[in-house]
Amino acid sequence: MKKLSSLTLVAVAVISGVAGYLLAKPASEHPTTASAVAENTPAENSRKVLYWYDPMSPGQRFDKPGKSPFMDMELVPRYADEAVAQGGVSISPRQQQNLGVRTAPAEMRSLNYRLAGYGTVATDERSVQVIAARANGIIEQLYVRANQQPVSKNQPLAQLWVPDWSAAQQEYLAIRTLGDSQLTAAARQRLQLQFMPEEVIRSVEKSGQPQTRVTLRSPSEGYVNKLDIRAGSQVTATQSLFELASLDPVWIVVDYPQSQASLVTIGSTIAATTASWPGETFRGTVSELLPNMDLATRTLKARIVLENPQQKLKPGMYLNVQSAPADNLKPVLAIPQEALLMSGNSNRVLLAEGNGHFKPVDVSTGQTQDGWTEIKSGLNAGQLVVTSGQFLIDSEASLQSALPQMEDTPALTENTTPTANNTAAAPVDIYSVQGTVTAINGSTITLSHGPIAALKWGAMTMDFLLPAEPLSPEIVVGSQVNFTFTLNEQGAQIRHIQPVTSNSSTDTHRSHL
Repeated sequence: MKKLSSLTLVAVAVISGVAGYLLAKPASEHPTTASAVAENTPAENSRKVLYWYDPMSPGQRFDKPGKSPFMDMELVPRYADEAVAQGGVSISPRQQQNLGVRTAPAEMRSLNYRLAGYGTVATDERSVQVIAARANGIIEQLYVRANQQPVSKNQPLAQLWVPDWSAAQQEYLAIRTLGDSQLTAAARQRLQLQFMPEEVIRSVEKSGQPQTRVTLRSPSEGYVNKLDIRAGSQVTATQSLFELASLDPVWIVVDYPQSQASLVTIGSTIAATTASWPGETFRGTVSELLPNMDLATRTLKARIVLENPQQKLKPGMYLNVQSAPADNLKPVLAIPQEALLMSGNSNRVLLAEGNGHFKPVDVSTGQTQDGWTEIKSGLNAGQLVVTSGQFLIDSEASLQSALPQMEDTPALTENTTPTANNTAAAPVDIYSVQGTVTAINGSTITLSHGPIAALKWGAMTMDFLLPAEPLSPEIVVGSQVNFTFTLNEQGAQIRHIQPVTSNSSTDTHRSHL
């Protein structure tokens, strides 16, 4: 009993000492429960949470945090300040710097509307000549033995033996001895009707002997485009033996979109350049506008005649083609071409409204020339548009809901509307990790990565959405890669991905702005 009383007295003494110490401390050292929680609570807890979601199944929403029922990972909160703000989104200066955001004003410019396209050098079909056999015979000698062989004017091509000519020539010689001019003229005309060349007839008259061999010669300079015979071949009258083509002039067949049809007219002057002859410009004129459109490419074609005296242009060469500049151009409202966001049925730009706020705007466009696009409606002169980083902005988690026009994403519910005092977009968490590529399928990539402490994720293999820019050719199945990603309602969106090099840094699993 005495022992129990002693223990009680000791306990009372300890409690009294603690109470006395607390009462003796200054008021500043006695934080209330609320203030203590406020000091130790992260800033995120003061933000209004609309719902939680699983990045791997973004369509499912939850009203409280916890583990995902689909995968072994923590649910991610969606905050109210990530919602639509005046039809756009606000991005902090630091985020703009990280995304490489640049802007440029819409301005009045004189766009030099010209045809700009690619052309292919082709043989001028109007210069093609066919050399045929004059009569039934045999090819005794063949001087040109291969296709594409160049030939000069009057160059021998082949020697043809025509035994059928012997009888007609002997008859002509016999008639000439009679001295009857009319009969002689009729006999000579008979030789001509047998397609006997004039030089052969004169040789018969000069020598007084039948001439049954004839040499076929090139009528002009060019090359052998087609060769259908060999030495010793038997040929028939009118049979095609050679097809000759010329390299001066040549055709350029130009493909151009139907939107540039008004820029191409017959007789227009065209300038062409090629990498084969750097620094040299070839000039020609539009000779024909072909009537049919290529249904596969939806392009029209034009034929351009180009003088080629030095034969530098060969059939099959690719050329860059531009029409001559026009005069008296009127200035139009234009923006840099890279600022335009094109979709299947509309064109948009991201308008910089100041104070880090960006808003998508529909625009109507005209012609594009020299890196500038005409704006017919939707913008005014002086307004700033985003020229770099707009695709990265669109991939950020906060903009998946802030730019509903860019994608057919479901709209947020009415209780997600931000208050007037909470319109600024929250910082976007970016996670950096290293992994191995296991599969690449269109717009997604499957990666095996290690644990991510910031998300309370363990090591796993999962799908990620790829960015708009194409993957590096070094990234293939089995590659080790370093990548950063964000989480949004569409899933895990990769921001940057690059293959691991020998001097790359070790894995970091962190979250930053």
